[in-house]
Amino acid sequence: MQSSQFFHPHRQGRLSCLLLLLLLGSDYLSAQPFSEKLRLVFAGDIMGHSTQIAGARLPDGAYDYASCFRYVAPILRQADLAIGNLELTLPGSPPYTGYPQFRSPDTLAHALKEAGFQVLVTANNHSNDAGKIGLKNTIATLRGVGFQQTGTFLDSNDLEQHHPLEIVRGNFKLALLNYTYGTNGIPTPPPFIVNLIDENQIERDMARARSMQPDAILVFIHWGNEYQMAPSLYQQQLAVKLIQWGARIVIGAHPHVVQPVQEIVADSGTINPALVVYSLGNFVSGQVKPYTDLGAMVEVDLEKNLPFGEVCLTRVQHIPVFRYVHRGQYPASYHVLPASLFANLEDVRDPFPMPEAVKIRLREDLKVIRSVLSRHGIFEKPIFPNAVLSPIMRMETRKTD
Repeated sequence: MQSSQFFHPHRQGRLSCLLLLLLLGSDYLSAQPFSEKLRLVFAGDIMGHSTQIAGARLPDGAYDYASCFRYVAPILRQADLAIGNLELTLPGSPPYTGYPQFRSPDTLAHALKEAGFQVLVTANNHSNDAGKIGLKNTIATLRGVGFQQTGTFLDSNDLEQHHPLEIVRGNFKLALLNYTYGTNGIPTPPPFIVNLIDENQIERDMARARSMQPDAILVFIHWGNEYQMAPSLYQQQLAVKLIQWGARIVIGAHPHVVQPVQEIVADSGTINPALVVYSLGNFVSGQVKPYTDLGAMVEVDLEKNLPFGEVCLTRVQHIPVFRYVHRGQYPASYHVLPASLFANLEDVRDPFPMPEAVKIRLREDLKVIRSVLSRHGIFEKPIFPNAVLSPIMRMETRKTD
């Protein structure tokens, strides 16, 4: 296994593409006037604790989650494809509950779609929290809202249609697979299916994914040890196997804290590296353990040389996110914020404003998070105020016109 520490993190993928083109010769280069890019954004655990449900409840008893994602929506919407891990169920009716059995209102799905997510994976240890009705309604609601979804399935026919999940954007075709280590001991009621980590089955699934001839295979996997910022040996070993079986991008969830981002060449015969994100941590949750209020989005650019079709990872950057609980009202409201931006906003720009004590702690925790995410040379994407706040101000102006 060869890690990205031996290469410049932002140039390695592009250099691999250029090397390939040079090997093909000048005639080929002169015949290729352009390439196409695809920007992917991955987000971590979207959770629904009881405090989050209370924060979304309106006086009339309805639920509204739109404000939770408004400050990351501009980042999600500028991507060609935004994928997140939905770690809860949508049973369709009350009671709505948090830990240990997550049941959230359907309006959360609408808010996530409006924020810019286009694909959600649903295989995790809470997939079976609401039994048959939760499995059925979660799938139906997500697909009804317009999401592509995979990881849990209505039956074997549904599995056949949505696993691996084919995603087409422009001239790119991707194959997405999703697995979990377990379901907290709650059996999956037939005929429903929750994809479990079974290496023999995954190897067969990856062969099927390769037969689809996608430009890249993505694996979103629920694994690892909770609250640990270092990947386990098992995670590292399985990551290499996934890459050897054909995965180009492996995205991890479940630890609820971030783990390193790494480019890996698992086969000496392969020019281009694969990407492993061992854990994105929480995107939004009500957890209060250390560093569970900080997670990450990872932004990846794929570049495809046309018409030859070779695909390279040309840019990988992480974006730390912060779950801020605004206590200026009752109940407190939950917001996902670009962490680096809000850690440094002055009160004149701060839309809340955020208490200085919160900002001080956020700055200190960011140092830890950044050191973990950048351990293998994958750097942070700068987020500028105008890129996030200006689109929100324009939307609010249109609403009042």
